[in-house]
Amino acid sequence: MEIRHLRYFVAVANERNFTRAAEALNIAQPPLSRQIRQLEEEVGSTLFDRAARPIKLTQSGRLLYEYAAQVLSGMDQLQATMRQAASAQRRRFVIGFVGSTLYGLLPEVIRRLRRHLDQVDVSLLEYSTVEQIAALKDGRIDIGFGRLQIEDPGIRRIVLANEKLVAVLPADHPLAEGKNPIGLADLVSERLIVYPRPVRPSYADQVLGVFRDVGQQPKSIVEVRELQTAIGLVAAYEGICIVPESVQRLRRDDIAYAPITDSEAQSPIMMIHRVGDVTSELTALIKISRELHAESIVDAHDSNKGSERNRDIG
Repeated sequence: MEIRHLRYFVAVANERNFTRAAEALNIAQPPLSRQIRQLEEEVGSTLFDRAARPIKLTQSGRLLYEYAAQVLSGMDQLQATMRQAASAQRRRFVIGFVGSTLYGLLPEVIRRLRRHLDQVDVSLLEYSTVEQIAALKDGRIDIGFGRLQIEDPGIRRIVLANEKLVAVLPADHPLAEGKNPIGLADLVSERLIVYPRPVRPSYADQVLGVFRDVGQQPKSIVEVRELQTAIGLVAAYEGICIVPESVQRLRRDDIAYAPITDSEAQSPIMMIHRVGDVTSELTALIKISRELHAESIVDAHDSNKGSERNRDIG
């Protein structure tokens, strides 16, 4: 099935007459009729009731028309977009990311990058870390932000920071009172909700690996598709989950976030790109990302020192 077949079919359906459709398409009627016959043979069904006056679509024809109109509209939009991009002659820079990085510094990184690269179209695509590696190799993205340390000789990895992990608990959970520090050992008796489910390895494996590193194993595990689902299930008393501390920006009255004392409870934030890439856009993004994460570490250190001084004064 070719695009031209769909265009011929939609023209006949709109005109409800082969002769008028042929005139609109600027072709002779016999070739048009043959093309429609070929299309009917390909789909295995009659598309027009030719005995009706004017002709009308059969049930199969109506179904094909619904999808054909969408396909042709999408093709027209794609062609218009490509013409616009070619005429503007703007470069594109595509960034892949895992969803949890949006709770941290990535939005500010992108804002600064866009100000710096005002002549470049910067776009974002959500991919798991595993999917980002494939997308880099296929040329679908230029750089990725993820959390998994996956070894690949064609990919360079830059660790920007190691983010602490926190437990998400129901708001009235005994461990949410904050009276005693929480360790991973305190959480193994709870049902652990991990995410994402579809692609492995993933952040779920990273969390389970953190438990193994301290010699612990959760008693039961539930896998869900995404972060928001995991947090919603925590609020519904289905269990607890472990998230990067930046996720605490997501505020809800029915949950509580609790720091975890184990030093192993960390998740790296990293950039990945193709080995050998040295574009100006990539260089700018690496510089901005490193500077912003370094600023954040200094700010956090100063904040902690201030808190310690306040405790001393009190």
